[in-house]
Amino acid sequence: MKQILEDQIGRQTLLMGNVAIVRGAIEAGVSFASTYPGTPASEIGDTFATLVSRFRWPGYFEYSTNEAVALEAAAGASFAGVRAICSMKHVGANVAADPLFSLAYTGIDGGLVVVTADDPSCWSSQNEQDNRHYAVHAGLPMLEPSSSQDALEMTRTAFEISEKIREPVLLRTTTRIAHTYGNVVFGPIQDRKTPYFERRISRVMVPSNARPAHLKLLENLELAQKLSENSEFNQSLMKDSELGVITSGISYSYTLDALRWLDINASILKLGMPYPFPKKMISEFIENVDKVLVVEELDPWLETHVRAIAQVNSLNTPIFGKEQELLPQAFELSTKQIALALAKISGKTLPIDYTAANEKFEIAKELLVSRPPQLCAGCPHRASFYAIKQATKGQEIIVGNDIGCYALGIAPPFHLGDWLVCMGASVGIACGTAQVINDPVIAVIGDSTFFHAGVPALINAVKNNANLTLIVLDNLTTAMTGHQPSPGSKLGDMRETAIKIDELVRGCGVKNIYKTDPYKLEETIQIFEDAIKQDGPTVVIARHVCALVLDRIKRKKGIKITPSRVDPEKCEGCRTCIDEFSCVAFVWDTTTPQMKIEEVLCDGCGVCVNVCPCGAIYKEEAK
Repeated sequence: MKQILEDQIGRQTLLMGNVAIVRGAIEAGVSFASTYPGTPASEIGDTFATLVSRFRWPGYFEYSTNEAVALEAAAGASFAGVRAICSMKHVGANVAADPLFSLAYTGIDGGLVVVTADDPSCWSSQNEQDNRHYAVHAGLPMLEPSSSQDALEMTRTAFEISEKIREPVLLRTTTRIAHTYGNVVFGPIQDRKTPYFERRISRVMVPSNARPAHLKLLENLELAQKLSENSEFNQSLMKDSELGVITSGISYSYTLDALRWLDINASILKLGMPYPFPKKMISEFIENVDKVLVVEELDPWLETHVRAIAQVNSLNTPIFGKEQELLPQAFELSTKQIALALAKISGKTLPIDYTAANEKFEIAKELLVSRPPQLCAGCPHRASFYAIKQATKGQEIIVGNDIGCYALGIAPPFHLGDWLVCMGASVGIACGTAQVINDPVIAVIGDSTFFHAGVPALINAVKNNANLTLIVLDNLTTAMTGHQPSPGSKLGDMRETAIKIDELVRGCGVKNIYKTDPYKLEETIQIFEDAIKQDGPTVVIARHVCALVLDRIKRKKGIKITPSRVDPEKCEGCRTCIDEFSCVAFVWDTTTPQMKIEEVLCDGCGVCVNVCPCGAIYKEEAK
C-alpha cells in the first residue's frame, strides 16, 4: 500500500482498479478525499483511510455521513482552491444528485472529480442503473476507464479537465474495472496546491445567479466537447475492414477478446471520454465503415447518441446493437455475448457449439448445491431477528427492511422484510404504512444507514406521530461494505468521535426509547414485546459489535474462541435450533438424527444456548 505514495516514475505494478484511481489522484496532487462506503467503490475510500492512518499521507480523508455530504465537503475543499475527489457507488449518486447538479452551475476552483461506480448485474446493489445518463443530465464531462491503467491516467487527467473548464468531472467505472487487477505504470506526483478562498457572490444560486450560470455551463460544455475531440482517451483504430465497433469501458476489453476469438479484423472506436460526445470523430468513423456495432453495458446510451450523430450527418451506415436485440440491455456483458453479436453481423462461425455447451452447463448446475448469502456465525442480527419473531408470535406484523447485512432477514427461517428500497426507506415507508394499517409496523435499520438517511424519516415519524417501532441494529460498524467506521463507532475512525444513537433519537423528539444487547435473548424479546405495544414512534437500539470485528479483536489479543457444543444425550432432534435460529455452524446429522455444531464455523457467541428448548447446547466453560 505504501508504494502508492512513492514518487517512482515508470514503476510497474499490479493494482486493483479502485486503488489505481487513488494512485491517479495522488499523482494529480489531490488534497481532499471523501466517500460514503458502497460496493463497488468502497476500496477507494478504504485506501485513502489506510494512507492517512498508517502512512501519514498529509492530505485529508473522511468517511462522510452520506454521499450528498461527501460531495458537498469535497466541493468545499475545491472552493478553497485544492484538488478534491469524492467516490460513491452508483445508487449513491442519486443521493448526491442534488448538490451535483447545482455544482455544475456554481463551478469549481480546485479540480473536483466525482467517481460513480456502477454495478451491472446487481452483484451488491438493489438496482443496476446506468449512471452515464448523469453526465448528460447534469451537463458534466465524463471519463470511462477500461483497465487499471486507464483508471490511473483518467483520474489524473480528470483533475486537469476539471480545472480547464472549471466544472466537476465524472469518472464512471463498473464492478469489473473497480475490482479487477491490472498492470499500471506510475507517473510523477504533482505538488499539492496551497489553499486559498476567493469570495464570489456568483456562487450563491439564487435565480438571478442561476440563470447566467446555466449559460456559462453550456459554454464550458462546448470547451469540454473540443477537449473530447482531441482526447488521448478517444482512439480511432482504423483497419481495412467493412465492420466497425464503437465501444467504451470494460466493453472494450470484452470486444478485443471476442474479435480475436472469431479472427475478425474490425475497426474500433474506443471512447474513454464519451461525454461530451466527440461528434466529429464518431461521424468520421461511421463514414469509413460499412456497418457499425455499438457495444456497451446496460442502457443503449451510447448507441442512441451514435444514431443521432449519424442522422445529423446524413449517414446511412447500418448501426447495430441493443435496438435489434443483438446485445442485452440488462446485466453484465460477456465475451460470449459480444461474439454472438459479431458472428451474426459478419457471418462468421463461432468456434464453439454453444447449444451443446449450454446443455452441459444445465446438467452441471443441477449437481451444484445452492449456497445463498447468509448472516455470519455469531452475527447479532440473527439474534435480533429471532427475538422479533419470538416477540410477535401469533401477530400479523409488517416489517420494513433496509440496506445492510440485515437485508438477509428476508431469508429463512425469519422471513422478515416486506420492502427494501433504498437507504433509510425502512423508516420513511413505515411512516406511511403506519398511518393506514392497524397491524404493528416495524422498521429495521442498521446504525450506519440510520445516520445516512434514517434520521430525517424518524423526525417525520415524530412530527406526524406515526405508530411504528424502529429497531436500530447497531453493530458499531458499516459491515456490509467492509467494516468502515460509522458515525456511532470508534472502531478505526481516525478522529475517534462517536455519536450516541440514543441521544440523537431523544433529540429528534422520541419519548419511547429502549436499549438492549441482542445476545441477551430473553431481555431483548421482552423489550421488543413492550416496544411494539407503545403508541406513537418507538425506538429500540439493539447494540452488539459485529461478530467479524469482535473476532479480529480477540485474535489480536490472543483470546481463544471457544465453540458451543451439543450434548447428544440431551438433544431430542426437535430441530428448533435449525428451523427457528439456523446458524451457519449448525449441521443436521440425518443418521442420528440430531443437530451438531461445526466447531470450525462456530463463533462461540453462545446465543444458541438460550434457543434450545432441551438444554442440549452448552458452552464448554459452563459445563
